[in-house]
This record gives sequence, structure tokens and C-alpha cells, in this order.
Amino acid sequence: MTVGQLLRRWRQVRRLSQLELAIQAEVSTRHLSFVETGRAAPSREMLLRLADHLDVPLRDRNELLLAAGYAPAYPAAPLDSPELTAVRDAIRQILAGHEPYPAVVVDRAWRLVDANTSVAVLTEGVAPELLAPPLNVMRLTLHPDGMAPRVANLPQWRAHLLERMRRQLLTGDDELAALYDELRGYPGGEPGADVETPGPSSFAVPLRLRHRERELAFFSTTATFGTPLDITVAELAIESFFPADDDTRKYLQSL
Repeated sequence: MTVGQLLRRWRQVRRLSQLELAIQAEVSTRHLSFVETGRAAPSREMLLRLADHLDVPLRDRNELLLAAGYAPAYPAAPLDSPELTAVRDAIRQILAGHEPYPAVVVDRAWRLVDANTSVAVLTEGVAPELLAPPLNVMRLTLHPDGMAPRVANLPQWRAHLLERMRRQLLTGDDELAALYDELRGYPGGEPGADVETPGPSSFAVPLRLRHRERELAFFSTTATFGTPLDITVAELAIESFFPADDDTRKYLQSL
């Protein structure tokens, strides 16, 4: 794609008109139109400003720059590199501090980057091959040999996860699209499957998981790093699971 085509795609993904984007980024609508149609070449500064207002992920900002003939602006250091020591330390502190409740760190494609020891409550009984690296958290959760048989509200939880992935697909990521198609083919979403609607007192979609002789209930939060300038850091997400009822809290603390 040309840089103009990429900009137009991101503008449409964010559901902005040329006028709305031009006003936000303080550029003329005429010039923005010329950039999108290839009649004008954007400056590097203009591209980065437009990408910022379009909330384009760092990886895709580099793609915009390359399409316009500029050098990439954002590095992608390996997580085990010396430059990201502080990031690794922060992750380990967060994971350890969340015990005795499960927490995982994933990348943009839902590959497991790190986890605390309490995640064993979630993964108990899954097929060993699903735990082999590179472990994909979405596949682990919805695969019939993974957590799926133990998820008491599988249709509801499956619908929740697939909707999260569907929103990610707006970025046009081929790897995510292939994973999404794979997950949709797993059992648990057959026509007529009963998708439980959260009650009026609910504040989040719960994960109800059978563990030995109990049914545990969790809700989750997602944390990311603020104002990242490195692609690796920008694409990390920390998913923390909290007990959704007192019985789950007491049981996990007893472990």
C-alpha cells in the first residue's frame, strides 16, 4: 500500500472524516486529501502527527514512515535486552505482587511472555502440547484440550474473547486474523449455544472455571505501559485475574 492508502485505512478504522482529522491534526483538508490520493508527499513530522491523532500502533507508524520513504522512528528491542531491564523488573514485581491470584503477560498476538505461579490454577489439566512454547493464551483458553472443558460459562466467555479479538482485527493484522479464524472453529460456539447475559448487578463478564471440586469465579483487568516508545513494550499487556466472589478469594488464599 502507498502511504496515502495506509492513512486512509487508519482514518476509516477510527471512523473520522477528512475534515475531522484535519481539524484535530491542524492541517488543511485539501492537503490531507492530496496526501491520501498520492498527489502530495507528507513530511515526516506531518505523518507522525497524523498517526498520533489516529492512535496508530507504533509498529504501524513505522510502516507509514517506510511507505513514505522515511526511516522507522520506533525500535523493537528484545524483552531480554539490557535496554529493557527496567521493564522486566516492573513486570516481575507486578506479577509477584498479584499472588495468590493469576496474572499473565502477553504480546500483541496473545503469546505468553510471562506469568506468576498462581496461573497454574487456570492451566491445570490442559494438554501438555498447549503449554509448550510459544504458548498462545487464546488458544490455551478455547481449545477443546485446553481450559475450555472446565469453563462453566464457555459460550459467554468465548464470545467475550472473540469480540476482543475482532476489535483487534481492525488493524489488518494477518497473524491475528488467522488465529481468530482458528478459534472460531473450536467447539463452544455452535448455533443456539446459550450465551448467558450478565445480571444487573454484574460489572464485568466473569470467567467461571471448574477447579477440582469447586467452581471459581474471576474478573480480569488489562494494564499496558504508558507512553511507550519501543514497539516491544507498547505491545505488552498484563492481564490480571481477580476473585469475583468471596468463596474464590478464600480458596485461592488457602492455596
